[in-house]
Amino acid sequence: MTSTERTERGARHHSATAVIPDGAPSATGTTATATRYLLAGIRLALGWIFLWAFIDKLLGLGRSTPAANAWLDGGSPTAGFLGKAATGPFAGVYHSMAGNAAVDTLFMTALLGIGVALILGIGMRIAAAAGALLTVLMWTAVLPPETNPFMDDHLVYAAVLILLALLGAGTTWGLGRRWAATALVRRNTWLT
Repeated sequence: MTSTERTERGARHHSATAVIPDGAPSATGTTATATRYLLAGIRLALGWIFLWAFIDKLLGLGRSTPAANAWLDGGSPTAGFLGKAATGPFAGVYHSMAGNAAVDTLFMTALLGIGVALILGIGMRIAAAAGALLTVLMWTAVLPPETNPFMDDHLVYAAVLILLALLGAGTTWGLGRRWAATALVRRNTWLT
């Protein structure tokens, strides 16, 4: 293994930024800056989508969750989607989970954790993995998608979340750099 290969391998395992192979086009100057800000905007937008879903289901603000179905008032955040909207080959599995208190708690914890992590730009690897898992599971609940044989927004969200983590999108308009510099994260790089 050459010294360049060792450096690139180390960067892949210990850094929140992507390594660009020799000969690949790279963004510099204005393009790199614009890319960082665009990725930060996408990260914040996706964070708000997850956080808003949590807030609306918690309080029943009347957007997708009526006040009578608020989690704080005893409603189930999973009963509607898993109990009524789930279709396809996994419908039975999802219908049986709908309204379960443990499933409700896991779902709401995931929405809150993913949303906060994305907005703050911290724990991007965990947020991306959890968000991708959640959105892919939601995709399996609506198979086949209504308007396409297999592709829908859930799969696109999963891919974008992974891309944001791989490109270190938490460092612009976020606390990613400060988070990565903490002793806890330096000892446990999987927390970046």
